[in-house]
Amino acid sequence: MKDVRDHWYWRPNWRPGRSFYTWHIVFPEDTVLLELHTAYQRLVESLPGITPVPARWLHLTLQGVGFVDKVPTADLRPIVEAARQRLELFKPFEIRIGPAVVDVESLQLPVTPVDRMRRLRAQLRAAITDVWGPESVPALPELDPHISLGYWNQVAPAEPLIQRTRALGGGSRTTELTDVSLIVLNRDHEQYEWSTYATVPLGLPFYRSDDTGAG
Repeated sequence: MKDVRDHWYWRPNWRPGRSFYTWHIVFPEDTVLLELHTAYQRLVESLPGITPVPARWLHLTLQGVGFVDKVPTADLRPIVEAARQRLELFKPFEIRIGPAVVDVESLQLPVTPVDRMRRLRAQLRAAITDVWGPESVPALPELDPHISLGYWNQVAPAEPLIQRTRALGGGSRTTELTDVSLIVLNRDHEQYEWSTYATVPLGLPFYRSDDTGAG
């Protein structure tokens, strides 16, 4: 990688005012990630050409669903219920976050174990398939799980950024992943912002609407 590039160009089908349903892992109350975010502030503040990610918007992208103006609202509940059913046997698990690396579009914290994260994503893709069929699941590159600390907003040589990241890195931390969220994502302000539509816990029994509780 010779240069980093501006992350904030408009991707195909994106435009101002348009939002997107997507499965993410978000961390609103994770004190471990908050500590790690704080540990990297010296580095982030020292880097030129970066748009920092505030702690409240830290996220790990898993699987897109579709643009809000294209997804029928009536389909969201069945997709969430399918995800609940598929994740009832997918137990919470420990993840390791960091240390930071320079990617072509962001300063990011890699997340491991990669294989388990990819299996989690596969279950979410399967849940979408349960409702819409296999032809309607948005295609994405193979999951490279990470949490971005900031996004580059200009073209710049990568090597000085890599050297500074090595010198001022904040290490890594371990936390537990316990749930996934279906969010409504917007990127109008050169920042990923969202509201949460539903949160699905890992490893909890799925109770169908026709359950009577009779023994």
